[in-house]
Amino acid sequence: MAEAQKSSDIGMRRGRVIANLSLERQLDFIAEGLPILMRSAGNLLAAARSLDGHPRSASLLLGHSLEETAKILILMDIVRCPKHLRSARIGDMMKWFYDHLARLLYIEAQSWRPVHPNQLQDYLDEKRKSHYLEGYMDEYILPNWSLAQRVSQLYADIVTYEDGIPIWNEPSDGKPSFGFAGRDPAPWEVCCNLNDFGAFTREGLDIVSSAWGNVNFEGDDVPAIVTNRLTYEMAISLQEAGLLSERATEEKLMTLYRCWQLPMYHMNFTRMEVRLEDLKAQQEGTYWAEAGY
Repeated sequence: MAEAQKSSDIGMRRGRVIANLSLERQLDFIAEGLPILMRSAGNLLAAARSLDGHPRSASLLLGHSLEETAKILILMDIVRCPKHLRSARIGDMMKWFYDHLARLLYIEAQSWRPVHPNQLQDYLDEKRKSHYLEGYMDEYILPNWSLAQRVSQLYADIVTYEDGIPIWNEPSDGKPSFGFAGRDPAPWEVCCNLNDFGAFTREGLDIVSSAWGNVNFEGDDVPAIVTNRLTYEMAISLQEAGLLSERATEEKLMTLYRCWQLPMYHMNFTRMEVRLEDLKAQQEGTYWAEAGY
């Protein structure tokens, strides 16, 4: 590893240096970090659950926990990426590791059910726009929903819309959503289940890489259902290697089938800038269409 050449090479947010490691060393380093990320996400989630009567604080901690969970899922997609593609994709993926929008969309995307990677990218394209139209007649122009929700709950701030009139944003006290019937959020369950199956060990990462690395999830000719077969093959190999804990159950394997999204190493999570004039033109088109012209 090269020594620091400038002051900005020293400090936090240095994950991009992973791209400079050999393929084997990359997995070594990821294996070192996964338990740290699991503890961070788990502690934040536990703290969120303990704050009964403080819904805003609980929601902030839940959101922070899920962004840490997104980091785990991004790293696991680096592991699932075919080895011959990893050097080309890891740089962008480590940018997502630090990008709020990418992390938020990574978590949201876990619940989507595309039929192939191209459809998944279509879904992401709608969610990564900088602004969008809202209302029955598309009468409102609003900023990106995922980012706006995040910052509006974090900060009391001054906001303007189309009319330019400033108003105050008061952070809401919305009740945090932990999942169905109070269960842990599904992305966190996925991470816990992978951990229980031994996938986060160094030997487990080799098995994950081998199980998934022969399929390139790109385009529309790879059906998403392939993930079930690869998840099963991965689980069997982890079992044969003696890596499963006593918590690894068939029910948890079913959760991986349902809730672990297809690998997203080819996806584009970059915020897509939308021009105001294009939004206004779309508004006008909606108006005339509703008017019957």
